[in-house]
This record gives sequence, structure tokens and C-alpha cells, in this order.
Amino acid sequence: MKALKHKKIHHEHDVGYKYIFSHKETFLELLRSFTKNEWVNLIKEDDLVLVDKSYILSDFEEEESDILYKVNINGQEVLFYVLLEFQSKVDFQMPIRLLFYMTEIWRDILKNVHKNERRRKSFKLPAIIPIVIYNGKNNWTAVRSFKEVLSGYELFGENIIDFSYILLDINKYSKEELCEISNLVSSVFFIDQNMDEKELVKRLRTIIYVLKKITPEQYDIFRNWLKGIIKPRLPRELQDELENIMETSNQWEVESMVYSIQKVIDGVEKKGIKKGIEQGIERGMEKGIEKGKLEVAKNMLKLGIDIEVIEKATGLDSKEIEKIKETL
Repeated sequence: MKALKHKKIHHEHDVGYKYIFSHKETFLELLRSFTKNEWVNLIKEDDLVLVDKSYILSDFEEEESDILYKVNINGQEVLFYVLLEFQSKVDFQMPIRLLFYMTEIWRDILKNVHKNERRRKSFKLPAIIPIVIYNGKNNWTAVRSFKEVLSGYELFGENIIDFSYILLDINKYSKEELCEISNLVSSVFFIDQNMDEKELVKRLRTIIYVLKKITPEQYDIFRNWLKGIIKPRLPRELQDELENIMETSNQWEVESMVYSIQKVIDGVEKKGIKKGIEQGIERGMEKGIEKGKLEVAKNMLKLGIDIEVIEKATGLDSKEIEKIKETL
């Protein structure tokens, strides 16, 4: 099956993921399921605080969105800076951009700390853990550590600035990995990988059991996110139908919701096939008429009829008729 025209819009993806990960339980699920670091076990959901501020600089404001959380771990403040990188091309300047964002966060913190406090020996800036979520088709090939964007970094060891970011490349996870994790975040990644609409419906069926076991709040988050992912793929006249399906479904009727989504998508496919057949018939008729004109012109030339008369009879121009004459 040829995929329906995929109208996935960058901005919609940003908004959708910001919506998902602004939910503290789901953000913690992301850390626990996909970062595999021991310090994650020290984080309590109640201690996570979403910072309602974006640190994207004007240079990059059209390129991505960001999310910032702060948390206290063993008495130390830590910041999680999440960059949503939903572009088709890999940005090899990622470490540089992240450094700019991190520096901006620290500058903002310093502006709000009294100078006497800053001067104390005990004063420390919070650690920032940079995370990049990427859903492009191409493999992520940008360097992961900052020092690698510096010329001659091998010479200077610890005397140059360095950090590494956590990369979550959505399309790199296998179906088996995501199904094994079986939570809201893995389901989002599972559905958001590059695929056509038929595969999307198949995957929705696969995660029905996950959607029934997540919390009602998470189910609503997933449903609203899914609506934003599927709607842009559909013709405008079917978007209201999908909207109604998604709005009226509840967590215990997931099978019915998936079946209804499939019917909508199948309707688009059948409509596309019908249109293709009609266009094919029309093109075939046009070719048949053209072939008939050529045959008439050939026969008239054999009878010695003047080219001007043949032009009027067939609608062909004199150059086309001359070419036919050369083949006789």
C-alpha cells in the first residue's frame, strides 16, 4: 500500500510532545525507561517541578521546542533540559546549541541570585542534564560530546569544556524493545516511528493492552496526542469524523476506537483507489483517441491527401504529420 500523503507538521509534533512530557508521571517514565541511569531511581515524582519557561534563543526559535524540569536529588538541585528535535535533517551543531541553551539557563539563575549569595564558597550552579528527542528518518550522526566540535581537542585533555547529551532517537528502537517496555512513552514512540497508515493501525491494535493499563490521565494524554498525529494525514472532510471518534472514546473502548480509526483510513484509501482508476480510464481514453488520429493521418497520407486537409481532419499539426509521412 502506498502511504497516504503524510502531512505531519513540525509544530504539531512539538506541541504534542510538550503536552505529553509536561505530565510529571510520564516524564519520569521517560527517564526510567529510556535513560537507564542509576540516578533516575533517586527521583521522586512529587519532587519534579516543570519550569514554565522556554530557553530557545532567537537564532533557533523556528527549529525546535524545549522542556525544563528541576528536581532535588539528595539535597542537590538538578535541571533536565529536553530539546525536541523534530526535523528531517540531523543538525551537526547540536552540542553547540545545547551549550548556548545551558549557558542561558545558568545566566538566568545567576540574575535571580543575590550577589552576596553568589560570592559564597558554598554557592553552586545546578547540574543540567541535556536530553535530545529526535524523530527524523535519517540516523543521528552528530557527535554526542561537546569537545568533539573543538579543533584539536585531543591535545588538551581536561583543560577544555566538555559534556555529553542523552539522545533518544525514536526510530532507532525496535518494535520488540518498545513492546517489552509497554508504557505510555514506549507506546508514543511505537506509534510515532516512520510508517504508512496501514502499519499505524496494526500497531494501534498491538498496544491496546497497554492503553487499558495506563492511568486514565495518561490515556487522555495519549488520545489527544494521537488525534494530533492522525488528523493532518486525512482529507479535511474526514477530520471532523476522526475528531468525533477520538472525543467520544473512553479507555475501556479502545478496540472500538481503533476499529473506527481503521474504517476512516480505509475510506481514504478506497477513495484514492477509485480516483486512481478514474484517472487511469481517462488517460487511457485520451491515448486511444490520440492513437486513432495517428492511424487516420497515416491512411490519408497513403491516399495522397494534402497535409492541410489532414490537419483539419485530425487536429494534428503539420510537423506531426510530416513525421508520420517519413515513416511510410
